[in-house]
Amino acid sequence: METKLVSATEKQIREEEDSTKLEETVVDGHDSEPQELQTVERETGNRAERRGDMQSGRPVRDSVRGRLQRGLKPLLSQQSSSCIRGCLKATDPDTPQLCSLAPEGDDCNTSGSSLLSLRSPESYRTNSADEIRLLAIADNFQRQYLLLYPDRKPLLLCPANECGVKKFVSTTIRPTTTSHCDLLTWQDCASFVADFLLPEPLEPPVDLPKHLFSSTSVLRSQRATCFESATLLCSLLLGVNYDAYCVSGYAVKEMCLLDKTLQQCPLLDTVAKDVQREITEQERQENKYAVKPPRELDSRFLSQQEKKKQQEAEAALLLGQTLEPESEQRPADFLRGLRVHCWVLVLSGSHSVQENFFIDPLTGNSYATDSDNFLGIESVWNNLNYYVNMQDCKNGCAGVVFDLEDLRIWEPVLYGATSKKQLILDVLKRKESKMMSIISSEEEGEQPRVFQMPRSWVSYITISKEDLEIRWPGGKKVTHYRKAKLERFAPCLNPDGLVTSLTTYKDLDCTEVTAVRQWYKYRSDNLEETQINKADNFTSERFRRGRAFHLLFHRWRSLTAGTERQMEFSSAHGDNLVRRVLSPSEMEEYFEGRSDFLCYRHVFFNQHVQPPEPSHPQTDLENLHVQKVVEHFNRNASKPANEDVAERVFLVAQRRIELAYHLMDHRFIPSKRSFLRPRPGQKFTPDMVSTFQVDLSERPLKTLTLHRMLNVLIKEEDKVALQIQKSLKEVKDIVTCREQEEKEVELWTTSIAAAQARRERKEKEIMAAEEERWLQEQEKDVMAPLLIRLGNPEVLSPEEAEQLYESCLSEFRDRLEEQTNLLQQRYETETMELQSQQKWYQQYQHILTQKHMEDYQENCSYKTLQIAAIQKRLHRHSETVQDKYYALDEKLRQDPRLAPHLNS
Repeated sequence: METKLVSATEKQIREEEDSTKLEETVVDGHDSEPQELQTVERETGNRAERRGDMQSGRPVRDSVRGRLQRGLKPLLSQQSSSCIRGCLKATDPDTPQLCSLAPEGDDCNTSGSSLLSLRSPESYRTNSADEIRLLAIADNFQRQYLLLYPDRKPLLLCPANECGVKKFVSTTIRPTTTSHCDLLTWQDCASFVADFLLPEPLEPPVDLPKHLFSSTSVLRSQRATCFESATLLCSLLLGVNYDAYCVSGYAVKEMCLLDKTLQQCPLLDTVAKDVQREITEQERQENKYAVKPPRELDSRFLSQQEKKKQQEAEAALLLGQTLEPESEQRPADFLRGLRVHCWVLVLSGSHSVQENFFIDPLTGNSYATDSDNFLGIESVWNNLNYYVNMQDCKNGCAGVVFDLEDLRIWEPVLYGATSKKQLILDVLKRKESKMMSIISSEEEGEQPRVFQMPRSWVSYITISKEDLEIRWPGGKKVTHYRKAKLERFAPCLNPDGLVTSLTTYKDLDCTEVTAVRQWYKYRSDNLEETQINKADNFTSERFRRGRAFHLLFHRWRSLTAGTERQMEFSSAHGDNLVRRVLSPSEMEEYFEGRSDFLCYRHVFFNQHVQPPEPSHPQTDLENLHVQKVVEHFNRNASKPANEDVAERVFLVAQRRIELAYHLMDHRFIPSKRSFLRPRPGQKFTPDMVSTFQVDLSERPLKTLTLHRMLNVLIKEEDKVALQIQKSLKEVKDIVTCREQEEKEVELWTTSIAAAQARRERKEKEIMAAEEERWLQEQEKDVMAPLLIRLGNPEVLSPEEAEQLYESCLSEFRDRLEEQTNLLQQRYETETMELQSQQKWYQQYQHILTQKHMEDYQENCSYKTLQIAAIQKRLHRHSETVQDKYYALDEKLRQDPRLAPHLNS
């Protein structure tokens, strides 16, 4: 079989050199392409029976793979120019010639494509000499591949571009380095490609595409197949130094059709984590000093009965839910394993990549190379070569080894062409000595030249800043997930600044909305996020720092008696208020960092009585319909524990004020004191005060002291009334302000954003200049590093001055010795290198050419000059060491910070 294949091919090459037989070959003699199947059902049935290496799991035989390697490599390396021309003319009639456009009857052969061809660059409309040779090599490779593997699909080697000209797929990849900082990682590049391009499914889904448009055309139209999206993504990744490859293979239906209706929305996981983090943080703050509850004693028999009931309930629930997953599961895909898909492979070793992984260009998500979403691989390629997978894929991609240099499992189209690994090795070789590289280059020159991949015919890929901002086709993209819908918009596209909207539903048909969460940008009111939860009947808003009232968070929900509101504020609030919860019956306020150590206030209003309108100041809690006020205070270390108030309660109806003090050391019960507020005209008596003193050894307070304490508490009660009224007024003002802002939404214009960016940049430049000036001043001060170790004291003690003096001289002495050693080491290194070159010359002088002799003499002269310069520097350094040391000693003695201590 092998002998017949090689001899037949050589005979074909000799015959194609004859011009007469060449014309006959063009007219009559060529192998016909495989007959296209007319229906998907027929395609599925026949290919499922024939394809043994990919879907049926029959392994590729080593003997067959060996025939392909032994019979193909010599043929590809011995192509002549006449053979290439003959092979090109003997190929399929649809193959375009040097300046050909789309063949007659092709889909691209329309007036629109003709106009596109005229406007496209010349490389789009024609093929260079190297490209013609590459097309011939690819056609020859395709014929032998189909001959040896009739059960496998044809390879995607030379699809037509937008001008109808056939191009090799590797030349369609154009490595591009962008100047945008948003496209420097694979996550950024994958996200941009997935967002910017509108996917077009393959028709039919089991066949390779006949056309592969350039990345420049794809960026203009914003429509692409999976192969075109993978080509653009691979070009971007190669431009930022990733070892990336396009992969042609098979994937599941959901990935090929970009169907996410059975997947969980990834934004929901992020939102759930944020909510759980907030709840955990809030519970931690509230329960920081809470006493652990006592251990509950449960009956073992009752717990067993409860567990048994729970298991029965779970079984019943599982039985009731069996029908729901069946409704969620879709019918089996009869094209599974046949759906063609293209994605990107990123190999480890470049750009700090530790493990190989896949990237789906349609979603921008990464997957492990053993993911169940990928069912097989036919070939991979980059801008340097094209590799055919010779491994068994009956278990998908789990067992595939991506060592492209191993010719036993990967068959290259261009045998011996430069690969990414070889490029890295070449760079390392260039770092070797110049004279040794002469011998290696001479040896490499004796090797036969290998045909390398031509340069890409695609123009330079340009991505504008507007493309990054608009992002999605038309500035909007809608993605449906399982019980969720994600809408994303370009910034400033919507008048209200909406950029992301996440809608969750209760059912799979997405008819009943449970919650709507929206994110905003460039709002003048600093609004960042809103959430409307219809299940729990609440609405929340989240703001950025710097808005009116220092508001960060606002949540409200409608109740039967009114509205419950929860607000959070930044630390810049005037009252150090961080959180407020207001309902028709009560109000809670949380404080941080107050000078009076107040941390919590809880106000209880009379039921079914609304607080009065804050039209004029109220100094009476009773007029505010307040029933009780409870205040908590943090510990004030400047006071004794039995005099530091921990809790203060104003009982308005009982006209009573109760105080509870902080716990004393080794005490479990706090001291308490209760005051009865006298009525107007009533005199104070000792009976109005009741005291519980924990420490019986302390003397009780006198009546005058208690009377003064009561007067202070009455004044504090009036202040609390004013603060409560102020809080109620602030809540009303916030609600009114938010209603007005929603009626007249304003966005930051481009000029305002640019002015803010310039202002921030100027501030950074000023800070950088100040830091640079400070560093220059510190560099001039020889004692700056040592002063930093001492904490930069303003005044030095005699001991510190002496220590600084000795440390400066010691470190300077060590530095001088280090410079001497460095110069001596460089002198010895250069001398050894010169001796090594002279030894090399004595060994190889009989085979050196005149040019090598001149290079050797020039290199020796340069080394001799370097050695003389180093020797001169070393001599001058040795002479000036003593003078430098004495100069530093004199400078330190005259320094005003050290002089008073050293000269005394």
